Amino acid sequence: MDKVLDYVEDRDLEEIANSCKDLQELRVFPSDPFAPGPHVSLTEKGLVAISVGYPKLQSVLYFCHQMTNDALVTTARNRPNMIRFRLCIIEPQTPDYSTLEPLDAGFGAIVQHCKELRRLSLSGLLTDRMFEYIGVHAKKLEMLSLDFEGDSDLGLHYVLSGYESLRKLEIRDCPFGDDALLVNAAKLETMRSLWMSNCLESFEACKLLAQKLPELDAEVIDKRGHPDTRPESCPR
Repeated sequence: MDKVLDYVEDRDLEEIANSCKDLQELRVFPSDPFAPGPHVSLTEKGLVAISVGYPKLQSVLYFCHQMTNDALVTTARNRPNMIRFRLCIIEPQTPDYSTLEPLDAGFGAIVQHCKELRRLSLSGLLTDRMFEYIGVHAKKLEMLSLDFEGDSDLGLHYVLSGYESLRKLEIRDCPFGDDALLVNAAKLETMRSLWMSNCLESFEACKLLAQKLPELDAEVIDKRGHPDTRPESCPR
């Protein structure tokens, strides 16, 4: 496994690829994730270079400031053997910077081509359509992480109704509320862990979920304060 900081440039990843053909896992971390704007020469081209240069690559964690659907589609086609794909675009809800479209098509290609995908972390601007893609294609997915994605409860419905092998679900700052959580509660019975932070669920819904599924390891974080300080059905 190689771990690099993103003060390398796209061409540096190409050079690494030329000398590490047997590499199976690569993690590219930000040198300064809080610096304003794109401050280094590492772009979506670096991700494509990774997919071209590492024929045995199975696991990627990639931090960047910008991404395109075309780059994700190319990556998916080059590396259908991927089992872990984690992309973190530093600024939440960032679209395809070349078209300003959501990244649905790009991530959709990842789940369609990578049939053995076990772990997926999503970022950027995504709609409920993306969750439908995953529910249809990512049948072997075991862990899913969501940040600032989706349009409505329908997204979580797709998540819980489509993933047959899902064991761990992490959700942060997504517009999912009580209806999607409780209507699909039965689908959570096969899961080991549910982690939610700053979503739209109420304290009452969380209590009902705990009663229905006492074996589920569920953690719900609400930055509005202790639940005793507000009504049980208080919306976000």
